[in-house]
Amino acid sequence: MTDRDADIAAGTPGVFLRPGEGFSVQNPVGGPLVLKVRGQDTAGALTALESTAAPGEGPPLHVHANEDVLILVLDGTFRFRLEDLIHEAPAGALMLVPRGARHTWQNIGSEPGRLFVVFAPSGMEGFFERFSEHAGSDSAKDAFRRLGEDVGMDVVGPPLADSDPAEPGPSAGR
Repeated sequence: MTDRDADIAAGTPGVFLRPGEGFSVQNPVGGPLVLKVRGQDTAGALTALESTAAPGEGPPLHVHANEDVLILVLDGTFRFRLEDLIHEAPAGALMLVPRGARHTWQNIGSEPGRLFVVFAPSGMEGFFERFSEHAGSDSAKDAFRRLGEDVGMDVVGPPLADSDPAEPGPSAGR
């Protein structure tokens, strides 16, 4: 056990949430975003959230300077881009993004899709809380870039819908 693990175990009571529970904010990319575990719950070790994305939606290509990111598809069909590779990502697919790696995703299904996302260490909660204020507005794209800079996240390219429009058929390993 590392010192960090001991800090988490000693400094927090743990978390148990039922489906649908957590701190919910509106996700500018199409549905609720539910913060399941926040940094204050883990002595800063991680943040975990569930995000719903509308069909066709996804963030611009970006990098995190401070966090590793784990993304698991719960429902729907997505595309994941990690550096220069694009993979089709059905329910159960997982992408681990080391800090500093260029990445993005896109819901390519015809229904809203859900992702479970973990950031380690924590620190992205404030971004999502502030970003939610732009739901349904034309300012969301600019807000993503501007608010991201405040937490060490830099936009380095367009969303997959613009850079690599989805084509019929599988796109795994492109």
